[in-house]
Amino acid sequence: MPEQWLIRVQGHEYGPVDLETLREWKREARVVPTNEARRLDADVWLTAAEIPGLFQPVQAVKAMGLSISRRSFGQILSETFQIYRRHFFQFLCLAALVALPSACGQLASALIESVPNVDLNLRSLVAGAFAFCMLVLVMVLWPIYVGAIQILSAEALAGRRIGFVALLNKSVKFWPRVAALCIFVYGVFLLLTMFALAIALMLLVGSSSLVLIFFALGLLVIQVWMFGRFFIKVLFWQQFAVLQGAGLADSLRESKNLARSGRGLPWFQRPLWRGVFIVSIWAAFVLAITLGPEWSTLRDYFKELMTTQDPQALLQKLSLTQQARGFDLSAFALGLLQKILQPLLGIAFVVLYFDARASSPAENSADAES
Repeated sequence: MPEQWLIRVQGHEYGPVDLETLREWKREARVVPTNEARRLDADVWLTAAEIPGLFQPVQAVKAMGLSISRRSFGQILSETFQIYRRHFFQFLCLAALVALPSACGQLASALIESVPNVDLNLRSLVAGAFAFCMLVLVMVLWPIYVGAIQILSAEALAGRRIGFVALLNKSVKFWPRVAALCIFVYGVFLLLTMFALAIALMLLVGSSSLVLIFFALGLLVIQVWMFGRFFIKVLFWQQFAVLQGAGLADSLRESKNLARSGRGLPWFQRPLWRGVFIVSIWAAFVLAITLGPEWSTLRDYFKELMTTQDPQALLQKLSLTQQARGFDLSAFALGLLQKILQPLLGIAFVVLYFDARASSPAENSADAES
């Protein structure tokens, strides 16, 4: 069934109608890019300029108050930091939605680890239950956090301001869709990661067997291919699910199409590779603040792995080393810093999304049909 849309003009709603009817209204000048519009099955009002295939991309971007000129990669990063700086307090509050429960859970887990294993008392049970509740709370709040970053970044990019309560109210409306996509996307990435770890374990166990090594390397190639294919498919799922109001399947399909667009551009200017660069920069930062303070410990772990032949003895040594270290305040502080800066990744992809949409061949071909 074709998508049904409602149009609001000077407080009066018209519809629901399909895209073909909207195109007729556009030709009759009854619909302009700045008119409010929403899908019949959605609660969030957009603009008619944002309806796929209705207006020219340049008109759509202008109607949203966004720049139509293509940005260089440096400009994308610069605009990302500018948006984060101008709306720092709101992004900080969004980060606190997930950072505070996560921090409380970590502190509770540290309390449990400080209790000897033989002393399973009421305090450890309460701390364990509290840590589990904080984990569940983070999982519940995460879709709101993801949606709010998309909305706030888009509003900031258009030069508009939105109150924090209004921002959360808007984001909550997308919770079922974003939550379902989070479960699917993060679940697949988790399975792919477990698959990679299984391959690594196979290489360690079968280091003396040449056939097993070649078999594991073949599996590794397949795993990398699967990871890359899925990465392309979900590169822009958050933007399409929230900013475009697309459904689950549509978000993934449109995400893949946009990621593969721009084939007439130099490879480093295409949305896919710009997304790869952005993710790589963020991953390098996370690795630096995560592995930097732990480097000496990781080096000791590696030595134990290379010298200890008994896996059970190795696990006992690693467990004793971890217990001896206790609560690592520096790692805890760096983890909070990572969560505070994490909205930068979401902002960068919103900027990249609008930049790619402004000159996407798919957008031009959709409008040509009208």
